This record gives sequence, structure tokens and C-alpha cells, in this order.
Amino acid sequence: MEILEQITHLQLLNQFWLLLFFVIPMVLISRTVVAGTRFSPILIIVIFGLSFGYLLVSTGVSSPGLVEFPFVDLMARTTIIALTVSFFVGGQELRKILGNKDLESEDIIVPSDDETILGTSRSQFIFIVRAFFLLLGLEGLFRFLLSDNNSVFSSYYPLVAYVGIVGAILFIDNRAQIKNKHQYIRKGLIEMVVITLVLVFSYHIAQLVQPIIALPQIFFAMMIAAGLGAILYNWTFGPTIRALLFAGIPIVLAANFMIGGSRIGDAFSITGMNAVLAYGFFGQLFWMFGGIALIMFFAKNANARNLAPGMAGSLSHSGLTGACTAGDFGSTAAKRAPIMINIPFFGHIFVFSVLAISAERGSLWVWPSLLIVGAGVLLTVLSLINLRKANGEDKKEVKALMQFSFGWQMCAVFGGLALLSLSTMSLEYSAMAQSSAISHFGLFAAIQGEMFGSEAALLIPFIFSMPFLVHPLVFFMFGKAMENNGEMPIKPVYVLAFIGVLGVAYSIFGM
Repeated sequence: MEILEQITHLQLLNQFWLLLFFVIPMVLISRTVVAGTRFSPILIIVIFGLSFGYLLVSTGVSSPGLVEFPFVDLMARTTIIALTVSFFVGGQELRKILGNKDLESEDIIVPSDDETILGTSRSQFIFIVRAFFLLLGLEGLFRFLLSDNNSVFSSYYPLVAYVGIVGAILFIDNRAQIKNKHQYIRKGLIEMVVITLVLVFSYHIAQLVQPIIALPQIFFAMMIAAGLGAILYNWTFGPTIRALLFAGIPIVLAANFMIGGSRIGDAFSITGMNAVLAYGFFGQLFWMFGGIALIMFFAKNANARNLAPGMAGSLSHSGLTGACTAGDFGSTAAKRAPIMINIPFFGHIFVFSVLAISAERGSLWVWPSLLIVGAGVLLTVLSLINLRKANGEDKKEVKALMQFSFGWQMCAVFGGLALLSLSTMSLEYSAMAQSSAISHFGLFAAIQGEMFGSEAALLIPFIFSMPFLVHPLVFFMFGKAMENNGEMPIKPVYVLAFIGVLGVAYSIFGM
């Protein structure tokens, strides 16, 4: 018995080090590969994550789902932590815009620009490592507070939380110019406590209303975080928010892509999976480049400062959100992206309400869905008119993009589900297909939280990952835009959108 306990303790340490050396190098290598270009590292994380997960299974090191590496699954399920930070920042920006509060507060830190690894400065490296420890520690603390006993390492959650939080506190860039070190560290601790409280409260609220309507935890986390951001609109960021904004989403995606890649081999053998994957692939072209084409054609605007945050928000797109918040598409897009991903979530009371009722019915609740699509179309048309009239004025562009984010999201989510209801797919498969087709972080987190059952929760990392194979095109187009003063090539967008239309039609009616 004593020997078995020692093996278990050793396994815990092995899991931690394996996760550290799986994820951090993946993020760093992705930044190295795109160093000197205007392309986003998210593109490379997709390729490395999927291939690494596939190799772990094909070489016999692990089985599909990476069940031998439970810490990878632990990290993959920290989606809500990374998004909570984005929602808080979005709430701040919304309050400033709607309240006409132009605050230019002096920052308490000047990051170090010394290049530690090719493509990554010293401060960025620290942010990446700190984000890793933060995600691990906060997830461990959250599960410990909820007495979650569903994992083989459930008794070690206090230790996981301790290691993660202590590691996050230790990794402060000593070469960055920090005006008040004690205040900076104290801000980081306060941010950790607040994130944990948001997670706990949102979970209990979701459990409380579940008998009435099964809204997922992420909806309430968004509402609370955005509300706090609106109240604390003048809060200058501490190390916790800075790290999670910069590297939280890339790390979460890296872990999810590893799990998704591990299921490549067996997922294709599941009946009906080909149609799901085909729709996810071509749907990414249709909803992404279709939305961009609308902005280009009707609003006469092809600049990445509008296209990147506009599509990140209108699709709740995980890849574009991570690239925008990391600053890959410029400071304007980085500032606008948290606003845009917040706006559609205020409409998610309708999204998740209708989906929750649909899940109970076993089929899409059609008439409310069509009404939502109709409202989305009207709002999208209004947004395009306003964006065309903005003439480059910041506030007018932001307000028009807020309208577009809300409208096009309603069109994409429920328009897509309505189209899929015409096929032979079950509602569970339709939800997974639509989540992957628009890389929708909220719907992904809801499915991961078993909104559509345990089978969908197990399959969603793989299904969500596969459309990211389209991302070479997505990020190539945005990369070309950044190399051309932000202006995206127009004709290729129309071509890709048309291919998406044909592919979606084939995946729904031809398979």
C-alpha cells in the first residue's frame, strides 16, 4: 500500500511536468515560427496541438482523449477562466464608451522588450508561464471549493491550487519597470480572488436555476464579470489579468487541440461524423468570410481594425479572440475585441434559453429560432449602414461593430442550427457542428459542460479542433491585411465565402 501511494505521488508530479513541457513549448514555438511576420501564433498552435495529440495516440503513449494525462484535460477545461477575464475587460470598455468616459490613466508597469526567445520578449515569456500557473491554480482551487471528486487527482486539488497560485506569484518580470511592486502584486492577488468568486457564484447560480432552465455556467460568469468590469471601469490591470489576456486563450486552445488531435483516429469511425466535420470545415469559410464579405461589400470597409474584432465578437470566435487580445492585429483591434465578444453574450439569455429548451425537447425549437434570426438580420443590416457612415470615426465604428457583433451572431448561431435542422443530424451533433463552424467559445464551453450530454462533451474537443484546419486561410488573410496597412484583399474573401456556401449546402443536403 505504501509503495502504491508513492507511485501515485510520483505520478502527480509527472503529470505536472508533462503538462508544463507539453503546453509552454507549444506556445513559444508558435511565436518563433511567425516571428518577423504579421501572422498570428494561434495558427501554429492549431497545427502543433492536433499533430501532437495524434502522435501521442499513434505511438501508443496514450489512448484517445488522453485519459492517461488527466492534467491536460484539467487545463483544457479552464476555458471559462480565460473568458472571464475577457468579459471583465469588455465590461470596462463598454462602460467607457457608453458613459463617454475617456480615461487615459498612467500604467503602473512598462514591460521589458528584451527578446528572450525568438519572437517572444522577456515580459511576454513571463506572461505565458504565469498564465499557465494561473489557469492550473485557479481551476484546482475552484474544483477543491466545489468538492469535485470526479478526477483521479481530486484529493490533490489543494496541492494543485497551491502550486499554481505560488508559481503565478513568483513569476513577476524583474526587468519590467514597475512603479509600485507591492501594489502590483496585491492587484494580482485581488484579481485571483475575484476570478475564483466569479467562478463559484456563477456555478451555484447555474445549479440554482437548472430546474427552471439549464443555462450553462459561462453565461452567468459573463454577466457577473462584465458587470464588475462596468463598475470597476478605472481598474488598472495587475499581473493576473495581464497574463490571462495575453496567453490564457492560446494555452487553453493548445490543451484542447491536443485532446482533439488524440481523437482523430477513432472519431471518423462514428456514424454521421463526416457530415458534422464537413459542415464545421465549410461553415468556418461561410460564416467567417461571409461576414467579412458583407462588411466589405455593404459597409465599404476592409480594414483589420474592424474586421478582426468584428468577426471575433460576431462569432465568439476563439482563434480570433485570442489573436486580438494578444495584440496580433494591432492595438486598436486588441482594445475593441473584449467589447465585441461581450456584446453578443448579452443576447445569450435567448441563445442558451432556446438551446436549453431544445435540448430537453430533443430537437430545435424552430419558431423562436427563426424570430431570433430575423432580428439578427435587421440588426446586421443596420450595423452595415452605420459602419459605412462612420467614416473612420472611432466611436461610430465601435458602436456599428457592436451592432454587427450582436446581429451576425444571432444569424450565425440560429441560422446555422435552423439549416442543420433540415439535415438528418441529431440536435447534439448539430450543436457540435455549429460550435465548430464558428469556433464559438461560449457554445463550446456549454457543450463541454454536458449541456447536450456526456457523449457530446467527450467529442467536442476533436470536433471543435478540426475546422481550425481552415485557419491557415483565416490567419493568412489577416496576415496579408496587416502587411498592407490593415487592408484585407477583397476578391479572395468573396471567393472563400462562395466556396463556403457550396460546402455548407453539400454538407447539409448532399451527405
